Amino acid sequence: MSTDARPAILGGPPAVSLDVEAANRWPLLTEEDEAAVLDVIRHGDLSTHTVIGSLEADYRRYFGVEHALAHCNGTAALLAAYFALELQPGDEVLVPSATFWASVLPLLWVGGIPVFCESETEQLGLDPEDVERRISPRTRAIMVVHLWGMPSRLEALLDIARRHDLKVIEDASHAQGAKWRGQWCGTLGDVAVFSLQSRKLAPAGEGGMLLCNEAGLLERAICLGDITRILQLPGPARRFAATSFGVKTRISPISAAIARVQLRQLEDRNAARNSNLDYLSAGLQDLGFGTFPAPADVERTYFEYHVRYDEERSGLPTDMLLAALQAEGCQLPPQLYPLLHQQPFFTEGHALALARSGRDPGDLPDYRADDLPNTRAAQNFLIQLPTFPWAERPLLDQYLLAFHKVLNHAGEIASALG
Repeated sequence: MSTDARPAILGGPPAVSLDVEAANRWPLLTEEDEAAVLDVIRHGDLSTHTVIGSLEADYRRYFGVEHALAHCNGTAALLAAYFALELQPGDEVLVPSATFWASVLPLLWVGGIPVFCESETEQLGLDPEDVERRISPRTRAIMVVHLWGMPSRLEALLDIARRHDLKVIEDASHAQGAKWRGQWCGTLGDVAVFSLQSRKLAPAGEGGMLLCNEAGLLERAICLGDITRILQLPGPARRFAATSFGVKTRISPISAAIARVQLRQLEDRNAARNSNLDYLSAGLQDLGFGTFPAPADVERTYFEYHVRYDEERSGLPTDMLLAALQAEGCQLPPQLYPLLHQQPFFTEGHALALARSGRDPGDLPDYRADDLPNTRAAQNFLIQLPTFPWAERPLLDQYLLAFHKVLNHAGEIASALG
């Protein structure tokens, strides 16, 4: 089909005819996963099976860290990370707005105060310059999120943390297998968390993993919510074994069994996904889309795949572009995360009420929906596409054909839909 063919939205034939669902099936569960689950079921211990410890050992070896602690989900692991740092009520943590809510909201349950910072436009993580501007005497930590699988600007952020004596929490939930200067994401801060939810790159169905190198951080994370594990601690923390700190965070052994198999597949499956998206990116770059190429010191992954669209250059508004691509048979997943600082939980005061910081109200952040103008502007020009973990080249070529057809007839489409 010629790239000059009439777009489907104007009556032409759709560009995409191959099976998009099969090319994007995820997670991929095989007989190996089934066998691992059956082993747990046949053993009969569905709460504290040794597979949990085996999963933690797998993560310690894979990422080269001293400690790994499995959780029931990534949100629980993030709560444990904040708790482990011994943040006090009213302590501030610098956080992004462009992230899933679980990167930020568990902080409130330990009395911390999130301070939203701008995201920069090339790697989509925290903007180091804005981070440094927002440091106050109450700042204790930085939450670094490797959004969509792209490592943040770590050199600058880690330097800021060192100079200001701040702890670094990594939310590496999107970045299992990504590296910065040869080091794994998830090993670069004081404490890190992976989500193992079913859409993630090494899924467990539901699960989370906390990584750290300090025994004290591990001990506090255990005390938060694993009564069984507290009994195994050698020191005075055992006194909390009857109650923990009131949260139960242990992973299910069935989830842990799946997670072990999925971790073994991580490298190969990331490589297949990256190969497909590198190919697609090359074609979209030729059409003027920004595809967020990784800097030389970064090996990225793709939890999700976003491109930047310049509607002024093409003359076709974003909503019309999306409608025309969908008419061509393209699946276009919806944007996952609204900006947190614009959500009623923050703008209506619920966040600070939950934190119960005891601070003077005039000394607390003023969460406004119109804050972070750079982050808001960048969000408006992102388009999400499938990640194509199993796609063959012909399907990717059909997607590129769809983009060509639409952009080659942008003026006609704008007139027809305007």
